[in-house]
Amino acid sequence: MGVDVVTFGCRLNAFESEVIRREAEQAGLSDTIVINSCAVTNEAVAQARQSIRKLKRERPEARIVVTGCAAQTQSQVFADMAEVDRVVGNDEKMRGDAWRATRAAFAAPFGVDASEKVAVADIMAVTEMAPHLLDGYARGLPRVFVQVQNGCDHRCTFCIIPYGRGNSRSVPMGAVVDQVRALVERGHAEIVLTGVDLTSYGADLPGAPKLGQLTRQILRHVPELKRLRISSIDSIEADRDLLDVIADDARLMPHLHLSLQSGDDMILKRMKRRHSRQDAIDFCAQVRRLRPDIALGADIIAGFPTETEEMFARSLDLVDECDLTFLHVFPYSPRPGTPAARMPQVAGGAIRERAKRLRAAGEAALTRRLTAEIGATREVLIESDRQGRTEHFLPVAIDGDVPGTVRRLAVMSHDGARLAGVRVNAD
Repeated sequence: MGVDVVTFGCRLNAFESEVIRREAEQAGLSDTIVINSCAVTNEAVAQARQSIRKLKRERPEARIVVTGCAAQTQSQVFADMAEVDRVVGNDEKMRGDAWRATRAAFAAPFGVDASEKVAVADIMAVTEMAPHLLDGYARGLPRVFVQVQNGCDHRCTFCIIPYGRGNSRSVPMGAVVDQVRALVERGHAEIVLTGVDLTSYGADLPGAPKLGQLTRQILRHVPELKRLRISSIDSIEADRDLLDVIADDARLMPHLHLSLQSGDDMILKRMKRRHSRQDAIDFCAQVRRLRPDIALGADIIAGFPTETEEMFARSLDLVDECDLTFLHVFPYSPRPGTPAARMPQVAGGAIRERAKRLRAAGEAALTRRLTAEIGATREVLIESDRQGRTEHFLPVAIDGDVPGTVRRLAVMSHDGARLAGVRVNAD
């Protein structure tokens, strides 16, 4: 058997898992399972540990390697697991020499030496980011990810990710354009730009280009690209070029996911966020003026330390005030080593109850948007023979079609989760 990669967490991890698979296979590893972990919540770490135990029971002869953010921040926790053969750091996982060293360690006569079990270096010492052009990326999926940035220079009080990813660093614009062009030539219809702190793109590059300039360059130099999508952004860092592209180029999909986290100004200050409640509301209104049909999503944390019911209510109200369509709710969990973990904590029951109310608000918001789509004509990217996505990332039920194609559909109904429609023949 070859190399299987089990991915937890973000879209960036999904991209990096493809690099891991390629590099590990080229290094000659076989019968190996790689866990690409996430550290954003305690639950994510627990899920990785549970998966490791389960996979070892199912495949006792396979070697298990753990990498990703949780492996970077809690390397010894995973190294102490009897099921784990090696722990590889978050920077090392992207490099072929780390996987060749892993193969050599596995081939040693007496197995992996205890001193070699952990291969995790100081992530804060990493200052550059090499582009990774994937020849067979995502096994022909219609939508693929391109990593343009990694790391984060900000220190939100709840977040452990900078210690798993390091400081912000960017892929040069030319390399990004080359990768997008190559992926389009291989038939991928939609490209998603991804990173840890995407709107900080370019600050470390000559001339300090911004995300908007990168987006313009991609659309200008790859005219055959059908659909370009941007993953999660920090609205306070959105630059003028990015706003202009949102307004002017239909190939940039009318869908943004925002890192809002809270709707209360005091909680935002205690999180060390750089925007206010009004900043969030104003940004959403601004992009709606530029692109009236845009769909907006957001990350919101329920039960951040010191959050009162009144503070939470302002987060709940933000769903309507920003007219959000998609909500990604995070019940707060303290991450060891972060300032928020030392603040007065909200009771677990209250956190769960608030998260439930936020999710309900998110479900209601999605239902309203699905209802509003009835009667519209949308360009739908076929993801599988059962589902596609509109330009606004709304799911559409499909009854057999060719993945990777874009179909024009007239929206007729929805079932509360997905749209349904009939195909409109092009003139």
